[in-house]
Amino acid sequence: MPQTDAPVTILVDADACPVKEEIYRVAARHRAHVRVVSNSPFRVPVSERVKRVVVSDGFDAADDWIAEHASPRTVVITADILLAERCLRAGAVVLRHDGKSFDAASIGNAIATRAIMADLRAGMDGVGGGPPPFSKADRSRFLQALDRVLVGMARG
Repeated sequence: MPQTDAPVTILVDADACPVKEEIYRVAARHRAHVRVVSNSPFRVPVSERVKRVVVSDGFDAADDWIAEHASPRTVVITADILLAERCLRAGAVVLRHDGKSFDAASIGNAIATRAIMADLRAGMDGVGGGPPPFSKADRSRFLQALDRVLVGMARG
C-alpha cells in the first residue's frame, strides 16, 4: 500500500511540454513536488517544491532519468509512448499534455499505433503533417486531468 503522507512528485518530460506553467499552478495547489527534466535548462519558478533536472544531451537521457525515478507516488507528464510504458511498469500515473492518460489497457494499442505511423512516415519521404496543433481545449483537459489525478492520490 502506498504511503499517502509522502509527497506526490510530478516528473515532467520538459523538452516539448506545452503545459509547464499549468503544472506549476496545479502542483502548488496540491503541494506536490515537480521535477522538470530536460537536456537543456528551462526557467522554473522559485519554489522549494520545483526543481530543474538537466541531464546530459545523450540519447534518451531525460527519459532514462524519469523512468528511474518513476514510482506509485509519481505522476509523469509526457507524450513519449515508450517512456510512458516504462513509467507505467514502475507504478506511476502517466498523463499526456492533452490530458489523456496512458494506462495498462491503452499502452499496447498506443505502441502498435506508433509503430504503424513510423512505417507510414518512412514511406512518405518527409511529406506529411504531424500532430494537430495544441488547443485551448487540450490545455483545459490537461488541467482537469492533473487535478483529478492529484486529488485521487491524496485520498490514497
